[in-house]
Amino acid sequence: MVLHAFRLLAAAASLALFAACTGRKAATILPDGCRLKAGDVVFRLGNGLTSRAVLMADGGGTYSHVGIVVDSCGTMMIVHAVPGEPDYEGDPDRVKMETPEKFFISVNASKGEVRRFRGDPAVAEAAARCALSLYERGVLFDHDYDDADTTNMYCCELVEHSYRSAGRPLVGGARHSFSLPGLKPMRCILPSDLRGSDELELIVSF
Repeated sequence: MVLHAFRLLAAAASLALFAACTGRKAATILPDGCRLKAGDVVFRLGNGLTSRAVLMADGGGTYSHVGIVVDSCGTMMIVHAVPGEPDYEGDPDRVKMETPEKFFISVNASKGEVRRFRGDPAVAEAAARCALSLYERGVLFDHDYDDADTTNMYCCELVEHSYRSAGRPLVGGARHSFSLPGLKPMRCILPSDLRGSDELELIVSF
């Protein structure tokens, strides 16, 4: 109990230090009045080293992380697969569901964008239901970034898999091949692949 309390205090201190260093309080960057729909694909640019690594691999891409909007009992939420954002001590890297305001909290997001499926809304809704089921199943984060294995998921894989399950993949066979220092060569979907999909249209960027 004492150790847990100490870790909570340390986390709070880190957040306070972040706010002091950046000169602002942690707050959502999502614009007021932004109306999300089930199946919307949301993009954010993170502030950490992992985000910089994604941008490096993405060859000058704009965003480092993606999620998909789902309808959870009438409330729009965002499902995404993310590492390093535990909700509690011992929380594994996994598929999570959060409010849009939390997904776009300034601690984790410096800019964002919403894109919407151009076709039949029923397809977008089916994709959202698939994503929600992945969250409900407790699917873990895929640290191997292997979209041939859908037992675990990374963020772009989750979105593409959800739309593929609905019969309308967003990027098809497009993949990035790259190597980062200290890691084995990878071939996977990156945020720019989804952002460049002809199946999606821009709703808002902020």
